[in-house]
Amino acid sequence: MSDRRQRIHELVLALLAQQKELELLAGDGGGLAGGDAGNWIERNRRVVQRYQALVRSAVTLDALVDQEVSGGFQGPGGGPDPG
Repeated sequence: MSDRRQRIHELVLALLAQQKELELLAGDGGGLAGGDAGNWIERNRRVVQRYQALVRSAVTLDALVDQEVSGGFQGPGGGPDPG
């Protein structure tokens, strides 16, 4: 596994650890009230979107850290960050 991928993996795990409730995908619609397939699909879609947001956040954090380490953050207007 590449160093970058390993860092992102660790960031995703750290973000997951901060979640109050960890939802998993439902295997089938049988466990839902009424067994409605539409509700089952919609719930799984929301769960996947939540995980995608966590991964995007981890990728963004990694890129920001990499940018800071490799040359500093560029503030508004392209100059160095005044802070």
